[in-house]
Amino acid sequence: MKQTILFITQVFPPDPASVGQHMQDAAEEVGRRGFRVVVLTADRGYDDPKHKFARRETRGSVEIIRLPFSSLGKQSMLRRMVSSLAFSVQAMWRSLFVRNLQAVLVTTSPPTGAAIGLVVSYIRQVPLKYWLMDLNPDQVVALGLMKPGSVPVRLLAWINRRLFARATDIVVLDKFMLNRVQAYLPATPPRLHTLPPWPLDEVETPLAHEANPFRKTHQLKGRFVVMYSGSHGIHPLDTLLEAAKELQTDREIVFMFIGGGSGKRAVERSGLPNVRSLPYQPRARLRESLSAADLHVVVLSEAVVGINHPCKVYGALAVGRPILFIGPSMSHVGDILKASEVGWHIEHNDVAGVTSAIHQARNMSTDARAQLGKQAQDVVRENFDKQVLQRAFGDVLLLGVS
Repeated sequence: MKQTILFITQVFPPDPASVGQHMQDAAEEVGRRGFRVVVLTADRGYDDPKHKFARRETRGSVEIIRLPFSSLGKQSMLRRMVSSLAFSVQAMWRSLFVRNLQAVLVTTSPPTGAAIGLVVSYIRQVPLKYWLMDLNPDQVVALGLMKPGSVPVRLLAWINRRLFARATDIVVLDKFMLNRVQAYLPATPPRLHTLPPWPLDEVETPLAHEANPFRKTHQLKGRFVVMYSGSHGIHPLDTLLEAAKELQTDREIVFMFIGGGSGKRAVERSGLPNVRSLPYQPRARLRESLSAADLHVVVLSEAVVGINHPCKVYGALAVGRPILFIGPSMSHVGDILKASEVGWHIEHNDVAGVTSAIHQARNMSTDARAQLGKQAQDVVRENFDKQVLQRAFGDVLLLGVS
């Protein structure tokens, strides 16, 4: 019987959330190495619970078990807490019966993932691997959702310290997150690995607008598309929406917001004629949707530097499009822009700066914009290659597994 690695994550494809997409890539990497992978996940969409998925599914060496009542939507904190609790209890119970278990991987979806990993690792006496996609309770405090001294915050911090003492390996996404993690480390820390998440697709020849069915479907011929693609929840979109308001009389410029989250309502309530809102796109069409942009926007709240990682930057770079970064210079994306000429950096609330950058990008020659896109793809090839990072993550996950 094959050795088994257990993945516990509230999000997994066909749900389009990026956490689940990266977990799928990691599971397939481990499966290619001859291991059996069991995934415990939710049976409904993380952002939209109306989407229901098959309870059981097998893809190669990856067995997916989807648990009921584990995703009630993100409309309120209470719904999310109930979902997390229901998922956690079921995942812990199911984990007791996974055969030939060699290691368990948990991530930060749900936020109680750390507690699940602790219990399973202790009971089954297997190595615990923690993929830190975002850092809680730091995130809920930074966003003003909970007070620093509240009981849930103290409990999450205590669980973090216990997990960091128990885990054999912890993967953080950037140097800023690594610095944040130091506060939770025990005297004898686990192995820490800084590995950014990879683009969800390989770098390919840029998809020309005239050959892109997504642009045809959404009638974008002759339009300059400014795109924000990803979660609308954590990072403030006010500056970008204000820029859209300033530019609403320019009929050539279209702002496309693709994704979901609590901030989606503000986009749709704006009522601006140059703003279009779409749901998350399926992975099979991701290259088409991302390539439909002329300029990609990446937004990062200053409050969550080192807490939340802006994964959307990799997809924008991989499809060969320049980026407009709205956020603090002391950040992971800020470092990318300092090291390579791939776009523009504007601070939050600088609406004039954003509109100026959009005008500069729109007025560039086709060749000049293509050159920026080439440099963007070069950054991915040199620093964020999908196959290289997947293999590195697989190495970490299987460290100490006999």
